[in-house]
Amino acid sequence: MNNFLRKHSEKIVGYSLISPAVLLISLFGVFPVFFGMYMSVHKWKVFKGRFLGFENYERILGSIPAFFVFILGLLALILSYWIWSEFKDRYQFKQKIYVLISSLTILSIGIYLININWSIMVDQGDEDYLYALIYTLYYAFFTIIFEIGLGLVIAFALYQKLAGKQFFQMILLFPYITPAVMGAAVFFLIFGKAETSFLNQFVGIFGIEPQLWLFDKRPITEVLFGVKIDGLFAGPSLALTSSIFYGIWSYTGYYAIILLAGLSIIPSDLYEAARVEGASRWQTFIKITVPLLMPIIFFLALTGFINTFQAFNSIFVMQTSSAGDTMDVVTIEIFDHFWGRVKYGYAAAEGVILFVLLNVLAISQYVIFRKKIHYD
Repeated sequence: MNNFLRKHSEKIVGYSLISPAVLLISLFGVFPVFFGMYMSVHKWKVFKGRFLGFENYERILGSIPAFFVFILGLLALILSYWIWSEFKDRYQFKQKIYVLISSLTILSIGIYLININWSIMVDQGDEDYLYALIYTLYYAFFTIIFEIGLGLVIAFALYQKLAGKQFFQMILLFPYITPAVMGAAVFFLIFGKAETSFLNQFVGIFGIEPQLWLFDKRPITEVLFGVKIDGLFAGPSLALTSSIFYGIWSYTGYYAIILLAGLSIIPSDLYEAARVEGASRWQTFIKITVPLLMPIIFFLALTGFINTFQAFNSIFVMQTSSAGDTMDVVTIEIFDHFWGRVKYGYAAAEGVILFVLLNVLAISQYVIFRKKIHYD
């Protein structure tokens, strides 16, 4: 026994130290997921009712087989990108044509499966919840793109030799540490519909007519271009776009600080070697800075998508009746069924569906970034 303990002492100590963390993660991370799945197959109003099986999922999705084929279509899109990125550099021109044809074929199949089965789900399922997923996708995509893009620009600016750099870094964190309810309330006033609202007075300087902002349910494409477009390409409503500005404001500074930390650990020798070789600042940025920051960018994109899909407080505060359901992101929809209509089992099923979709998004992000991420 003593020999065994001496031989495996390091492993025993390691497992002993990590076991409390594993226990806590299991208790507060894994257990809620499985308990939510358990609730979703029951009629649950305050107290557990009768067993429903997949009835809640049928009511939400319209057709469970259609949902799985829809997921298969999403995975086909990921597979299409993987085939092209994996094999395009391995073959000569003629073989590349075959790789491209294969990739485009799978892409076409994926788009077809998504379109057909999405139509089935919308026609037969909970249209409010399904469109809430679309509104959430709008919110997540535009928020993350601008947060990372602006954060990278700000980080690169702060990386230069500037006086008072620490002061600017502190200012950048203010939006992130501001309570969401307070920040959203201020944005609600800024994006008010009155002609005297701050934003309407500001855009009036440039000759732009006052807008309804958070009270306008028209798609952003109609507001900007006067063109009515149906479907996904119509974009978010002006109301949801206004709430996107809050998301960008609250997280861009935080992202900039993290990206600045990444910039600070890039060896200066690489930049000096690039300058000796005659590389421009843009070439240095594209060939050195961005590739070495890719692990951080991937982390921010992944966690950002998860956070935006879980966004609730700020959107709840900025909601207006005039905007209709165009600001009802998926968390608002789940909250309405859970708290407003006391349908715990139904809300749990909506949460499980969101959990599945988030995992598919996480897989897709990994496939897209995997060749560009180097941790060594």
